[in-house]
Amino acid sequence: MAQRPIRIGIIGAGAIVRNRHLPGFSTVEDCRAVVVCNRRRETAEAVAKKWEIPHVVDTPEEVLARDDINAVIVGTYPNLHRALALAAFKHGKHVLVQSRMAYDWADAKAMLAAAKKHPELVNQVCITGRSVPAEGFLTRLVRAGELGELRLVRANALLGDVLDPEAPLHWRFDRELSGSNIGHVGIWNEWLNRIMGPAKTVAATGKVFTARRKDPVTGKLRPVDIPESVCISGEMENGAHYVYTFSGVSAFPPPATLEVYGTRGTLYYDHERQDIRIGRVGKSQALEPVTIPEPEKTRWTVEQDFANAIRKGTPVTPSFADAMAYTMFVEAARRSLDQGKTIRLPLR
Repeated sequence: MAQRPIRIGIIGAGAIVRNRHLPGFSTVEDCRAVVVCNRRRETAEAVAKKWEIPHVVDTPEEVLARDDINAVIVGTYPNLHRALALAAFKHGKHVLVQSRMAYDWADAKAMLAAAKKHPELVNQVCITGRSVPAEGFLTRLVRAGELGELRLVRANALLGDVLDPEAPLHWRFDRELSGSNIGHVGIWNEWLNRIMGPAKTVAATGKVFTARRKDPVTGKLRPVDIPESVCISGEMENGAHYVYTFSGVSAFPPPATLEVYGTRGTLYYDHERQDIRIGRVGKSQALEPVTIPEPEKTRWTVEQDFANAIRKGTPVTPSFADAMAYTMFVEAARRSLDQGKTIRLPLR
């Protein structure tokens, strides 16, 4: 177990690191960032100035080699997660990796294997904030069987983030950076998997509507090789049929929702408004609003959980082992898209 002070090196200072992790760690006793590295030094310097981080360096290697840190935040694009996590373990650092966990299934397996070789070091993947605060309540409701045997699960996340054909190539649609990840599929499946349980089969269809977009760095046109709209369906291990629809090309999209249909009732969840409605067969005339009991509200505790795991050995969620579930799902979706067939889980 590490010494009580937690000193952090940051590799990749994107929006989640700036808006979530740094504020979160600032509230943890005797925990602070010591060094930061970003793709551009000027952005790293801006982060360092705002959060009083004493050191700015130009390469991840300079972060990892430091003796005055014992933990690392990997906030880069997924294509670098494997190399940086493995290097951090070799340098004896605890690792918090930004979601999505890995570039692809092979990288995820390598990361988990390395973590198992270093049980003294904490491995954690940043949880998505999309389901907070409803996740715990929804999980209990579904897993307790209050809806009966599940028949159909529908999730819809329609956005307009790439509707404009003149918009530059976003990293989520750049396979060189994202790998097997497909838009928002991974961060949705992360919490859906915890609530609903895993899928047994995965069949995906998708479409790229703007074949080439400008690279945001070079300005040159590049192919778009990740679907801008995708539909994934299949069977869950609990026997339910599921249909997930994700789109980045929706004008005036409706709220993102989860619908669960069972033999004893129906659940409707608008995650943007945190609006939950439930109808029970024989007891309700329509879907009725439900308030999450205060003790059951799930709260963002990523940074405190990471610190507690380092200091007290308490478990974290998701660990690398936990995150394998949604990484496997997106890998299966990618294979289904590439091969034009249904993929059975689990992958080997």
